Amino acid sequence: MVTVGTFDGVHRGHWAVLEEIARRAKAAGRRAVLATFHPHPLRIVRPEIAPRLLTTPLEKKEILAETGLDYAVFLRFTPELSRYTPRRFVEEILVAGLNVKELVIGYDHGFGRGRSGDASTLTQIGRELGFAVDVVPPVDMEGTPISSTRIRNAIAEGEMALAREGLGRPYAFRGVVVRGDGRGSGLGFPTANLLIASSEKLLPPSGIYAVRGVLRRGTFQGALHLGPRPTFQGSPPSVELHLMDFEGDLYGEEIRVDVVQRLRDVLPFVSVETLVEQMGKDVGQARQVLLRDEGSSDRLS
Repeated sequence: MVTVGTFDGVHRGHWAVLEEIARRAKAAGRRAVLATFHPHPLRIVRPEIAPRLLTTPLEKKEILAETGLDYAVFLRFTPELSRYTPRRFVEEILVAGLNVKELVIGYDHGFGRGRSGDASTLTQIGRELGFAVDVVPPVDMEGTPISSTRIRNAIAEGEMALAREGLGRPYAFRGVVVRGDGRGSGLGFPTANLLIASSEKLLPPSGIYAVRGVLRRGTFQGALHLGPRPTFQGSPPSVELHLMDFEGDLYGEEIRVDVVQRLRDVLPFVSVETLVEQMGKDVGQARQVLLRDEGSSDRLS
């Protein structure tokens, strides 16, 4: 039992396909297999319009581990693979490589050179080569099918609740804690300066956010500064995470940041004292947002 696609974000529409393949595989006594791609196909075919990723390969693997799949095969997308005709892709990858007996795909699946193949193409080839094809209908959000593009657009606008609705979980990114200038501690709000783990990862726009920081030792409420620091002239943009009710050394540790809500724009302040006052308000607002959010239920964890 096989499904195939980029699955960037592993959003609720993708999840519906994965649930269906897991259900069918269990009923038929077969293995449930996902074949997915890295890098994103557009990175090879049209690099000038290639999107930043909703999920890096590591993040995708962690999410897929919760789906009930037996195997996830990561295919390296190359210029040669991009030139495969639909039939060659099916014969070499799905039939010879994965021994497909039944293929489950999303309603908008496109594949092969120039995405010239679709569900009807697969159904025809399947009849000829002896495997069944099942198409999973879209999952809607506000009356429109969920897609990775819609979620990217929501994140780009700072609409984190909308992105979360499509994903079924808060949007997240990872960063390694590196040494900064230590200014946060001096202001009374110590921060972890994060170096983003992947240059291909999509980040929300500059702003102050209510977030959760997921560490090896647990999950903590937090407030995030993302972007420029106009109050301190000459300071470069930064990603700074303040974890509430946390004490300890985090240097070198990787933190997952779950972004819950954008609180405000990044603003210049006339004095450090004014900035500190606003930081106190931001942390208080973030704490209230996160406390209200604790009772929410996501489709995916």
